Amino acid sequence: MLEEAVLKAAKEAVVRASISPALDVAEALRRARAEESSEAAKVQLDAVLKNIDLAVANRAAVCQDTGVPTFFVRLGDGFPIRSKVFDILTRAVREVTKELPLRPNTTDPFAERNPGDNTGVGVPVFDVELFDGDYLQFTYVPKGGGSELPGKAMVLPPGVAMRELPRIVLESVVDAGPMPCPPVIVGIGIGPTLDAAAKLAKKAATLRPIGSRNSNPEVAKMEEALLRAINKLGLGAHGVGGSVTALDVHIEYAYRHPATFALAIVFSCWATRRATATVWPDGRYEVKA
Repeated sequence: MLEEAVLKAAKEAVVRASISPALDVAEALRRARAEESSEAAKVQLDAVLKNIDLAVANRAAVCQDTGVPTFFVRLGDGFPIRSKVFDILTRAVREVTKELPLRPNTTDPFAERNPGDNTGVGVPVFDVELFDGDYLQFTYVPKGGGSELPGKAMVLPPGVAMRELPRIVLESVVDAGPMPCPPVIVGIGIGPTLDAAAKLAKKAATLRPIGSRNSNPEVAKMEEALLRAINKLGLGAHGVGGSVTALDVHIEYAYRHPATFALAIVFSCWATRRATATVWPDGRYEVKA
């Protein structure tokens, strides 16, 4: 039954994303440990890598903050049960929360009540893209509160925005300090509106693989220049000092309004977690970390 296949795929994606950083992130952390010169930072990175190994071996959450359940969904217009997908993904979060278990993180901002199952009004968060196809694909990203707290979004005057952008990014990293659990991935979004820029920044920070570069050569150069500059700040792993503060910098952009330049900066921690599931109409599915 297709509904059951979607549920199984979703639960497997939630579990895999919860117990370990994405494979490219884990490998980048190992490289960071090999390249790091600071003894204090090496100790921190050793603890991070041991934590990952223990979480995988014990099938336990890699971080006590199991994040805000977020699904980036690509929904084919020929997928047979389109109207049921969001309910099934929400059910998967509820069930894994109790079975793995996951820390319940959703709280009513007015009643200050936690329902205990990681769901609620507006949660899970769904980002949906429709396409011409007959299958369903979704990436589950549990983003923790520590990396969300120092995020920034603003609208700048276009005449000075590009000149000011590097300074704003570097100051944001310094202001964030150890809060987002570095080494981090810095996502930068540029767009026509505040919400559009923030969405692009979040995708840049959480979805793009370490080492990937924007297809625009000028933007790719900026990514590399900002990465070098951030790592010269010397904040290091968990802010103890060191040469690897960021694993990467990713920039995504959209065309802007002539009068505005919306900029957002989103951090993703060393435990950047994601898993992608693809479900076909015949019930076959595949999950990749």
